[in-house]
Amino acid sequence: CRVRFNDNGTLDLDGMKRVIDCMIDQGVDGICILANFSEQFLLSDEERETLTRLCLQHVAGRVPVIVTVSHFATQVVEQRAKLAAALGASMLMMMPPYHGTGLRADEGSVVEHFQRAGKAGGIPVMLQDAPLSGVQLSVPQIVRLAREVPQLRYFKIETPQTAAKLRSLIAEGGDLIEGPFDGEEGITLIADLNAGATGSMTSAMIPDLVRPVVIDHREGRAD
Repeated sequence: CRVRFNDNGTLDLDGMKRVIDCMIDQGVDGICILANFSEQFLLSDEERETLTRLCLQHVAGRVPVIVTVSHFATQVVEQRAKLAAALGASMLMMMPPYHGTGLRADEGSVVEHFQRAGKAGGIPVMLQDAPLSGVQLSVPQIVRLAREVPQLRYFKIETPQTAAKLRSLIAEGGDLIEGPFDGEEGITLIADLNAGATGSMTSAMIPDLVRPVVIDHREGRAD
């Protein structure tokens, strides 16, 4: 769900409410806030908290809300996770820790990062495997995360060759991979559904067109 701004750069809170209502009216199964297409990197900590509170209050339980908590510092992720859970979020989404092209955590630190986030929030976690982070997670690394982080059961894969990665992830992870998701605006949606994706997280542009495709495919009407 993309953040709305006024011409002077301040948050357009009324516009944000309209976007939420529009998405729900179009039949979305859930809403994700503060992700990359939500322009999270333009927001101050105060603005993030304002939007988290506003969105969860305005949705008011009509659909589940996923709150993105990505940050390089684990303690910041923990604080964001606690706040989101306390305000009623259904799930957290996060990328692996990174800061620029040369400052990345090793594999063990990535596992700890997700473990602490999951424990702090106490709600399900979705891994966002996105090229933007510059962190290349292999399928064995993702399966290790799923094995060692009890809350981590959902995986939004939006890397090159998404369908192949989804297929391998599902094969190697088995029951640990509860919710494999297509991302990146659904550009490879059909291939990803054929590979085993159970849903798609796109922007707020065309959910009324994406949702029927997912449902038809799930119910065996792939043609």
